[in-house]
Amino acid sequence: MKFTVSSASLLRELQKAAGAIASNASMPILEDFLFEIDGDTLHITASDLETTIRCSMSVQSDGKGKVAIPARILLDTLKALPEQPVTIAVNEDNFGVEITSSFGKYRLAGEDGEDYPTVPQPDEVDRVVLGNEVLSRGISRTLFATSNDELRPAMNGVFFEVDFSSITFVATDAHKLVKYTFSGIESQVSASFIVPKKSLNLLKNDLPADGEVTMSFNRTNVFFSFDNTHFAVRLIDARYPDYQAVIPVENPNKLTVNRQDLLSSLKRIAIYANKTTNQVMFSIANDSLTISTQDLDFSNEATEQLPCTYEGEPLEIGFNAKFLIEMLSVLDSEEVRMELSNPTRAGILVPVEQPENESILMLVMPVMLGV
Repeated sequence: MKFTVSSASLLRELQKAAGAIASNASMPILEDFLFEIDGDTLHITASDLETTIRCSMSVQSDGKGKVAIPARILLDTLKALPEQPVTIAVNEDNFGVEITSSFGKYRLAGEDGEDYPTVPQPDEVDRVVLGNEVLSRGISRTLFATSNDELRPAMNGVFFEVDFSSITFVATDAHKLVKYTFSGIESQVSASFIVPKKSLNLLKNDLPADGEVTMSFNRTNVFFSFDNTHFAVRLIDARYPDYQAVIPVENPNKLTVNRQDLLSSLKRIAIYANKTTNQVMFSIANDSLTISTQDLDFSNEATEQLPCTYEGEPLEIGFNAKFLIEMLSVLDSEEVRMELSNPTRAGILVPVEQPENESILMLVMPVMLGV
């Protein structure tokens, strides 16, 4: 087995797949890339058994074969080479790998590609075609709100809800919640599933800006295919919480404020907040928002005042500044509206203007006074 390929092109495809290689792999062979040659096509696979990434590219080859090549040494070698053709030859008796460049030869030990775990296949799946931008926005706007609590596995991912002509992405860690819906897809399917956060992070980084992605799913896996790249992701087998039940309906107090002004103010105020609670206080009355905090342990305090539009009774409510900063950072509207009821109930954060076919709602739990 032998093939020739551009070093830069090969490195680019390997870097797409490399995110699926775990540093503490459960099986030694999972620290390798699986190379499969079929005619003039090279298929590259990387997996940690939860996420499998498979890329394809054209090469000059003399036949068929497969081999597992250690990922780290191969990546480091290609990064150290300037752009040039490289030839990779595999000894089919002992799976030794020889890389030839214009500078010299490099030998490393490969493994039998037949020992690589079987890649999940999209069998008995439903399919939905999405614009890359829709999927990217859905992931970017929800991923930060997922939980790291291993005792709540359902919250360790993003909940996908496909409902014929719309798709909804939901993430929560019980302190904050984000619900992003895009209407205008073409689908004959109604289904829901939970995708792990690590897999979505890798997918977001590999998605091109333009084009379409085919999302296929069954009871155990979801598959994303675009250009020459394919993701296979094992779904989280758990029941997602009833997120609709925690979204408050009656919110008579409505605060409208410039998003960037509020974000900048919170970043400054948070410097002085208690590092455990990150608590900041909102005092709202007469179209004026006062944001304040104090850290009694270090005698730190800060106060700022912002203009706003406010409908409702005067209100004082505490929030975690870190959560609000994360939420405001993924929005892009000029103004945002906070819908509030009382100091003990969750607040709703929404953009004042939303693009056509798009809806996003964020919920944040209050931090009680003195907590």
